[in-house]
Amino acid sequence: MKFAAVIEYIQDKEKVDAVRPTHRAYLTSLIEANKLFASGPFEDAPGALIIYEADTLEAAEAILKADPFHAAGVFVKWTIRPWKMVFSNPRLLS
Repeated sequence: MKFAAVIEYIQDKEKVDAVRPTHRAYLTSLIEANKLFASGPFEDAPGALIIYEADTLEAAEAILKADPFHAAGVFVKWTIRPWKMVFSNPRLLS
C-alpha cells in the first residue's frame, strides 16, 4: 500500500544542504528495497512529498523517522495518508 507524506522542512537551507547527500542515499536504499514510489521537494516552500510503499501507516512513519533528514531535525512537521494511484502518465516522469 502506498502512503503519501507531505513534509515541511526547517528554514535553515545550509543545514538542509549539508544533510541532503545522506538523505538521498537513504532514499536510494528505499528504492532498492521497493519501499519508495516517488519523492521530491516542493518548489514553493521548504518541504517535500514522499510516497512510501508500506504495509501500515505505522510502518510508513517508521520509514520516515529512519530518514537522516528526520534525525538531523530537518523534518519539522508531516502528514502521512494512505494513497491510491488510479492514473499515471509515464511520459511525464521527469
